[in-house]
Amino acid sequence: MTELCAIALGSNLSSEIGDSQQIVQAAIAQLANHPEIELIKVSRWYRTKAVTLPNSEPQPDYINGCAVLQTLLNPFQLLQSLFYTEQSFGRERRERWGARTLDLDLLLYGDRLIDTPELVLPHPRMSDRAFVLLPLAEIAADWIHPATGLTIAKLAKNPLDLDLSHPIAIAQDLALT
Repeated sequence: MTELCAIALGSNLSSEIGDSQQIVQAAIAQLANHPEIELIKVSRWYRTKAVTLPNSEPQPDYINGCAVLQTLLNPFQLLQSLFYTEQSFGRERRERWGARTLDLDLLLYGDRLIDTPELVLPHPRMSDRAFVLLPLAEIAADWIHPATGLTIAKLAKNPLDLDLSHPIAIAQDLALT
């Protein structure tokens, strides 16, 4: 059985692929080529200030966006596919909230609630993050967050980190639809 899922994408480091925007676009293309994943919608890309831990080195701005996928993969298989995609773009997991070439987060998998050491759904911090909620509201405004019972559009009205991350949509022609 297929399931609708939502993912968040982010990048703030260049690689041999190119700059952050080229990386997130290439990651979308790679996911769309997966035989058990169908790309349904992609948001516009947003330039977002990096929110770091106290006393951390400043980081470059992120390029963030969201996508809705339909998949035959179960949530754990999809998570592994996301990790594989990150690694194929040079992602190294060194420190929490560190700069990265590609970050893919599984936000929602239908209306499933999962709480295991490997995976928590819905993503535990998505409701606090403007750089997730604003692009997700563009493509899944009516999706009901299974833990809060609120629509993504309602959650996106006043995200907690809006004044910290300052997401700004980039020209619409840069997003894939």
